[in-house]
Amino acid sequence: MRLLCCLPLLAAAAATVHASALTIQNARFTISSSDATQLRSEQLSLDSTSLPSLSLGSTDTLKLTFQVVEKDGGKGVQPHQTFLRFEANGEEGVQPVRVTSGGKAKFELNMAKPPTSLPPTSTSPVQVSLLLGSYKHSPASLPLFSLSIPPSAPVSPDSFAPLPEITHTFRPEQKVPPKFVSAVFSAIVIAPWVVLLGLWSTLRYSTPHLFSPHVLPFVSSLAAFEGLLLWYWIDLKLGQVLLYGALLGLVTVLTGKQALGAAGDWRVGKKQS
Repeated sequence: MRLLCCLPLLAAAAATVHASALTIQNARFTISSSDATQLRSEQLSLDSTSLPSLSLGSTDTLKLTFQVVEKDGGKGVQPHQTFLRFEANGEEGVQPVRVTSGGKAKFELNMAKPPTSLPPTSTSPVQVSLLLGSYKHSPASLPLFSLSIPPSAPVSPDSFAPLPEITHTFRPEQKVPPKFVSAVFSAIVIAPWVVLLGLWSTLRYSTPHLFSPHVLPFVSSLAAFEGLLLWYWIDLKLGQVLLYGALLGLVTVLTGKQALGAAGDWRVGKKQS
């Protein structure tokens, strides 16, 4: 029973042991100046005992091309993870490299705009290696070359000093006019309405049929329209207002026709009398 339980673990271990390793082929580097003049171009060989030494100026560009393949069959492979590792002065940085489905990759290092993954450098060269990771293959770490580049600028202690305190400037408070001026202008605005109401009060008017069963439904529908607009301002959406308004409009048309007919009958009755 214990043997059966261990069989999956043994199979996984065997698959890891027999997983094919990854390597690269057709590796080549090219160094060019800022005016695109080719300074150096060579093939990289992983079989050599000593790593090639490369040197870049402050405006030079390094182009690296290679193909990731299986070590046994030479078939192009796209690893799940591919990084260039830079090591210098006890510090390191990694730069992701994009690999096609056929295993081909290209990397460009422009010293005019160095990547943030490049560690701080001095006069000692940077050791560059390639890291390959795949679920189906054994991981690989392949030393490529040593790279001499201009020393990075020393970090100033002031770069990490506290910044000045941020002070917020708010808009000054709005100046309010004197109360007397506000009262005068308020009286000017209200005065016409007071005069209008006063003139209306002198007029004689009567609505003897306002609450009759023929007119009251029409007046109620008009009041309902005003209530619908108020409800729309408070809570309703436009689609709901259109739906309720259409239904209420139909009711208003019917009740209005009835009210006009009743008003016509009242006028005819007054003329005959």
